[in-house]
Amino acid sequence: MPRTISASDIDESVLLFELKQWVEIETPTRDAAAVNRLADRVEASAKGAGLVTERTAGTLGFGDILAVRSPRPTGSNEKGVLILAHLDTVHATGTIGQDLRLRPEGDRLYGPGIYDMKSGALMALEAMKIAVGIGGHLPIDLLFMPDEEMGSASSRDLIEAYARNAAYALVVEPARDGGKIVIARKGVAMYDILVRGRASHAGSKPQDGRSAIRAAARLVLELEAMNDPERGITVTVGTIHGGTGRNTVPAECRLQVDLRLPDVETANEFQRKVESLAPVDPDIGIEIKGGLSRPPFAQSEEGRRLFEHTARLAANLGITLEGVSTGGGSDGNFTAALGVPTLDGLGADGAGAHTFNEYIFVSSLAPRTALLANLMLTLNGDL
Repeated sequence: MPRTISASDIDESVLLFELKQWVEIETPTRDAAAVNRLADRVEASAKGAGLVTERTAGTLGFGDILAVRSPRPTGSNEKGVLILAHLDTVHATGTIGQDLRLRPEGDRLYGPGIYDMKSGALMALEAMKIAVGIGGHLPIDLLFMPDEEMGSASSRDLIEAYARNAAYALVVEPARDGGKIVIARKGVAMYDILVRGRASHAGSKPQDGRSAIRAAARLVLELEAMNDPERGITVTVGTIHGGTGRNTVPAECRLQVDLRLPDVETANEFQRKVESLAPVDPDIGIEIKGGLSRPPFAQSEEGRRLFEHTARLAANLGITLEGVSTGGGSDGNFTAALGVPTLDGLGADGAGAHTFNEYIFVSSLAPRTALLANLMLTLNGDL
């Protein structure tokens, strides 16, 4: 039996010191240089612990992807444990000095990106160091993505390549609602819709115009009518922009649409519905672009067994682990869709993701880092 790690084995003060350094390096997704500065620090820490690192140059204007790998024999292709983390945040540079200062308040530690998900990313790295130091585990690959908050467009191919050689996937997004972990996520589809009409003077020639905004308004109602809470389907028209002035019949209107879909069958059904939208007026044109950006992550039987194994490990640490399904997407959607048993939300407990009230509970760091280490040490091909 591998050695069991307890919360007392984790030096919370060291973890907190390093976490503060990570948070102070502000990393908005679109600032590739800033994300890479943090990746440099992560890479140096990993190399210092004897871990193997591989850096993939960023594309599409995003930062680099950093892979941290456990040492393994040359040519080994044994399936292992894939851990997914990201270094980017939604917060703009300067947030830490104004709207969300890095500060403790009791058990809470506030800071931009501290909950989503610099704490989880650091916990994964520290747990990996512990597991590798003990040995006797499956191969471990820890990926740090630069663009998760914008859909992982530059990272998806590499995530899926690693997932194809993974027996399990662990995602260190933050815990939910008092420490729950994520066992399923809805799929995410995003569409950009351009409605084309015909411009004319609103006063002297209104009959010559074809209002793109009026046609778009009909589409908004049609799209919003697709909402079905009982089936877990959410359709949101998030933005609408159109027209050039109050005295001109608008020639164009643009919509941005977000769909959250619980399973593959539903995703296919509602993609067809959106993509078949048509105008009532033959003089109106519609251009629809987009599709499924993150596939649905449904809990498989293997995923259920992975959760039960994790819950038993958590109980040994005094943690009562509960699973929850959520509408938000993550990189775990990609691994689950490939049939890899996946658990998500294994990061720190806290709240306020994507807000100026973002914080973690410091008391969650050590036990949940120990849980990650124990997972890495105990996962094998037969749960």
